[in-house]
Amino acid sequence: MLKIFKSLLLVSFAFVVTTSYAAITPNPTAPKVAAKSYILQDFASGRVLAEHDADLRLPPASITKLMTAYVVSHELEAGNIALTDDVLISEKAWRMVGSRSFIEVNTKVPVEVLLRGMIIQSGNDAAVALAEHIAGSEETFAQMMNQYAQQLGMFNTNYRNATGLPASDHYTTARDIAILSAAIIRDFPEEYKWYAEKEYTYNGITQHNRNKLLWRDSSVDGLKTGHTEEAGYCLAASAQRSGMRLISVVLGTRSENARAQETQKLFNYGFRFFETHDLYKAQDKISDIKVWKGADKQVDLGLAQSLAVTVPRGRYKELVATTNVKQPVIAPIAAGEPLGEVEIRLGDELIAKQPLIALESVDDGSWWRQLLDTILMWIWG
Repeated sequence: MLKIFKSLLLVSFAFVVTTSYAAITPNPTAPKVAAKSYILQDFASGRVLAEHDADLRLPPASITKLMTAYVVSHELEAGNIALTDDVLISEKAWRMVGSRSFIEVNTKVPVEVLLRGMIIQSGNDAAVALAEHIAGSEETFAQMMNQYAQQLGMFNTNYRNATGLPASDHYTTARDIAILSAAIIRDFPEEYKWYAEKEYTYNGITQHNRNKLLWRDSSVDGLKTGHTEEAGYCLAASAQRSGMRLISVVLGTRSENARAQETQKLFNYGFRFFETHDLYKAQDKISDIKVWKGADKQVDLGLAQSLAVTVPRGRYKELVATTNVKQPVIAPIAAGEPLGEVEIRLGDELIAKQPLIALESVDDGSWWRQLLDTILMWIWG
């Protein structure tokens, strides 16, 4: 429970469906980053700590494979495929140019080997083999990628292939990549462990992960690099220090070293000047409210999703939480029904807000309860 001031205002409101955040002006300002586009975001709260042209549509190169891996993980979770399944390698997959896992045509390779080869070695051949195994063709698989992008809210993204090799109308943004990166970390923690592996050996060939930060910064544990002439050098990365996780995306830097250096700038800035705190867990009781005409006289209120906030370092104790609940609350009430909202403020700034929901259902009361409450509501207005 929050160890900060709370008050209950019994007023009407217009609730929002998802958590929303107002901008905090960081002090000092973020460092200059030599990239076409970038974003730095806290994983738990979703707060953006620094950005530049984060919605600019750009070619993502091999960062595309984050979505390829996300789709594969969903298929594994659904039971449609298994890590031990053998995948027959087509000639198309075998002939892929660029970074490769060196799989051989007409051989059978387990899904896990292909997935790790794609994540760690950035194998274009492995990506195509997985796409064909799941969807029959890479083109159909790209349609699945776009469907998942829409579901995640990646509205400035369009995929044409599973690899990120140059293609017309194949693009995404730094913000959308950050959304996808957070989804991978949140939804598939077991597979996410592979993004921290520094090397992988297949067919007698050992290749190193191209994410240089895995060697330079022990707090970094993912995600994916990308490079083509058109895209420049790109990096989506995540790091965790003292329980705080940040996600950084830099697109269009000038070299391998530059994408690592610019990402390191963003991480150092975020961890140095901000802190993140978990305030409420999903489904925990925050408060309760009187119910009119119901079988129960009150209902517990909480949040559908956990709520965390990111604030400038040292200002956590200045936070004020306010619960706003609409009145009157009249039965019947369904579990999960929004009845108000929680607002978190830092001074005059609205930091976050989320709907307050009923944590349980309340049925209609007896005819006597309904009659009595109708009279009381009329008397009391």
